Parts: sequence; C-alpha cells; structure tokens
Amino acid sequence: MRTPVVAQNLGIFITGNINRLFVNREPWQVATVTATVVLSVAWLWNFANQEESIWLRSKKKFFHYVKKLPSVRHKIDEELSKTNQNFENEISKSCAKLYYNLELPENGLSSEKILKLIDQHLRIGNYDWRDGRVSGAVYGFDEELIDLVTKAYGKASYTNPLHPDIFPGVCKMEAEVISMACKLFQGGPNTCGTMTSGGTESIVLACKAYRDYAREQKGITKPNMVVPRTAHAAFDKAAQYFNIHARYVDVDSESYEVNLKAFKKAINGNTILLVGSAPNFPYGTLDDIEAIAALGLKYDIPVHVDACLGSFVIVFAREAGYKLRRFDFSIPGVTSISADTHKYGFAPKGSSVILYSDKKFRNYQFTVTTDWPGGVYGSPTVNGSRAGGIIAACWATMMSYGHNGYLEATKRILDTARYIERGLRKIDGIFVFGQPATSVIAIGSHVFDVLRLSDALCKLGWNLNALQFPSGIHICVTDMHTASGIADKFLVDVRASVAELMKDPQQPVTGKMAIYGMAQAISDRSVVGEVTRCYLNSMYYTPPLDEH
Repeated sequence: MRTPVVAQNLGIFITGNINRLFVNREPWQVATVTATVVLSVAWLWNFANQEESIWLRSKKKFFHYVKKLPSVRHKIDEELSKTNQNFENEISKSCAKLYYNLELPENGLSSEKILKLIDQHLRIGNYDWRDGRVSGAVYGFDEELIDLVTKAYGKASYTNPLHPDIFPGVCKMEAEVISMACKLFQGGPNTCGTMTSGGTESIVLACKAYRDYAREQKGITKPNMVVPRTAHAAFDKAAQYFNIHARYVDVDSESYEVNLKAFKKAINGNTILLVGSAPNFPYGTLDDIEAIAALGLKYDIPVHVDACLGSFVIVFAREAGYKLRRFDFSIPGVTSISADTHKYGFAPKGSSVILYSDKKFRNYQFTVTTDWPGGVYGSPTVNGSRAGGIIAACWATMMSYGHNGYLEATKRILDTARYIERGLRKIDGIFVFGQPATSVIAIGSHVFDVLRLSDALCKLGWNLNALQFPSGIHICVTDMHTASGIADKFLVDVRASVAELMKDPQQPVTGKMAIYGMAQAISDRSVVGEVTRCYLNSMYYTPPLDEH
C-alpha cells in the first residue's frame, strides 16, 4: 500500500511547484511557457529518436560548419580544382587521337564513315578486355551471339512496350524472360516480375515497392531497411531516392558474411525490408539467406535477395556440381530477387530482372497517374518508354543458350574461379577473404599494402577492382577468363608481383592507388564525395570550343 501513497505525494509535490511557478503570471505568459516547453520536449524527442546516431549527426554537422570557414573552403576548392584537372587530363589523354564533334555536322555523314568512327572510339583505352584481363565488366564475348543479338536488337530497335497494343509481341518476349527467370530461381505459380535496365534499377524498384507497401499496409512513415555493409551501393541510392534509412550491419571478420546477431538487433518497428546478397560484390561471399528469411517471417518483413552478380551462375551452380546454401524462392520468407541477365545471362548491357514471390508486391512497384490530362498513365518501371530492342536481344540470348548452354558456361566459370582461388591461397604474403561462393575472389594482405599489388598488376595489363574498409582487390571471373592460359597467366603475374613486393613490404603505395588508399583515412566522407563528383564530371569532358 506504500507505493500509491508515494506516487500521490510525488504528484502533489510536482503540481504544487508548477502552480507556484505560475503564481501572478499573466495568461499569455502561462501559454507562452507551456508552448515553449511542449515544443522543446517534442524537438528533443525527435532529435534523440532519429535513425542516425547523435554522434554521427554531430560529426557531420561539425564538418559541415568547418568547411564553411573561408580558409578551409578555399583550401578544399583549391585541391578539388587540381583533382578535377587531373581527371580531365586523363580523359583528354585517352581521347587525344580522336576529333571532338561539339556541334552537329553541317551535312549528315555516310554510314561507312560513321561505322569507321565508331571503330576508332572502341579501340581506345588502356586495357584490351578481349584478352580476358579485366575483372567483370564484359561477361562473355562470342561472335555468333553478337551477330544474333545485333540482328535481334536491330529488328526491334524502334519498338516500345509502353504501347502493348502496338507491340504485343515485345511484351510477350518480356513476359517469357520473366517466366524463365522465375523458374530458374525456384519460383512458384505466383512468382512474377519485370525486366529493368540493370541491377541498380531492379534494386531501386524493390525498395520503392516495399516502401509503398509498408506505408499502405502497415502505416510506416519513417521506413528503414536492414542491409549488410557489403550489399550493393544501389541500396544506398534507393535510400537517397525514396527517403528510406539504410541500417547497415557489418560482416563477420572471418567469414565476410553478414553478422546475424547484429542483423537481428538492427530490426525495429519501422523496418520495411531485410536484405541479403547472393553473393556480395566485394568478397563474393554468400549471406545466410535462410536465417535472414526466418527473421523476415518472424517479424513479418519482406526479404530481398540481391543475386545481380550471381545471376545465371548461382542458379546453375548446384547442378554444375558445386555445393551452395539455398538462396532462392524455395526458402519461405524470400519475397523478391534481383538478377542481371546482362552479366552471366550474357545478354547485352541494359537488361536485368526483378522478381517477386507474389503480385501483391509487384503492384507497389508500378507507378500510376490517374488525373493527367494526357490520360491515365501507368508504367511498370522507372522508365516510361523502354527499349524493345534490349528485350528482344535478351530473349534471343536466353533462347540461344538454353539450359545446357548456361550449365556448361557455369561449370567453365566456376572451375576456373576455384582453380584461381586455390592458386592464390598458396601464395605467401596474401590471403583470400572468406569463402567465395561463385565467381568473385577477393585478395588482401597483412604484410604489405595490397593496393601496391593492384598497381603492379595494372602495369602488367590486368584491371582489377579495388576494395576499402579493409583494403583489398578482387577479380570477378567471367567466361572471358576461361580461355586457355588466362588463369595460369594471372596466377604467374600475381606470384611474381607478390614476390617483388615482399622484398620491401613496408614501402608505401604510390600513384592512383595512393589516392584511393588515402581516401579511406578521411573522416569527413563528404570530401570523398566531392572528389567522386569531380571524377564523374570528368567523364563528360569536352575541350572548350575555341580550343578545339
């Protein structure tokens, strides 16, 4: 009986003090103080309960204001100007032998002349990807297939599935691509999807669909998604586009798969999506999709599997004789999968698929405008008009390869990847991150700065992908690498380069890789963002008209 008495006395004490505070106050003063207190409490509550931590927000604010200091801003702008000039010089040097067409020609050029110019443009560059020395980028190159898809694209180049009444055959081909992909990913009778322009659009559309689904079905207005740190950057792009907070979860330091305990802790009442990679881009490891899907079922949250990189290799891996954990629609709880047909599906660039376990999710991907004077407008993807030629070329590629063609390609690629992995593990001074699931093999070093190895291999004609946090490099094995002698040449060059680096392991990295390495140490990531924008701008460099 003592507790109610204590509570009653406390209440009397609090109300008594409040009453004394407002004795002899004017009504307007009472109202002003009350409103101020309520608004202050609301502001503090909102400030303390945002998705980003107070520490991270404070750090961003600090750097934001420091960069506004004239001396600091001047120094940053000075360095950015130098960086931008360096990027433009690189582009200018690459294209030095080509004439820039900065205005329309007075008269149209002949077809022969145009094709000759295209050949000239395609011959420039620092790497000959046809020799199989490039990581990823080009996943297959077959003259007969190129001839087929070129003709297929040409025949359908002016078609547009936005007008199904005019081009029903193109819509049929897209529907068949989706149906075939759903079957490969063990989809049931309700699985569905759409084609997109690439993996990024597939991921972005899934995030849009689940944001709208959660808003309408669950009333969630401050959505977040739980994402492995190694998940593709397209999830961050979707977060920026659709105001979804990405709650990143680090990977295990041994397996380089997402840490499931931390993953579970990151889930809250505003979580609209759980994400896993099959496999991830940096290390090629496969997240535990079954465990993530179980969390999705437990908390009634959709689960997206990003198989953009794995695409048609990962779906044939088990049949090709490689053991993999399950990752597809056969797992209860998996509600969508993204996969790139323009990677290991060997279709031309610009094609991917986003697949859903049920039409109720795909419906939220669609964008519908009902009150436009131009009529009711509905589109399934980000684009309104879409390239019917890409749909036809993708369909033609899949029909050309067939089940057995993809199976044979998968066996070639995975055999080569495992051969390279075994060879790399035998080289002293480097290590392989985790257990690669399919075609990506990432390399690190505890002895020397591994970015020096990237630089050394670059000088030998190899183009690999650089990683950060921690530093690493990876090779994404494609059908280009399965040609005779390429895997052995790669291992020979890595072995020789490592042996040379081990003679002076403490030597710092220089050149471009030094810049990449230093970028990891910059606390203010917005500065790294500004440098990246300089690089992106340089891609559109043209000389001034008066200098041309």
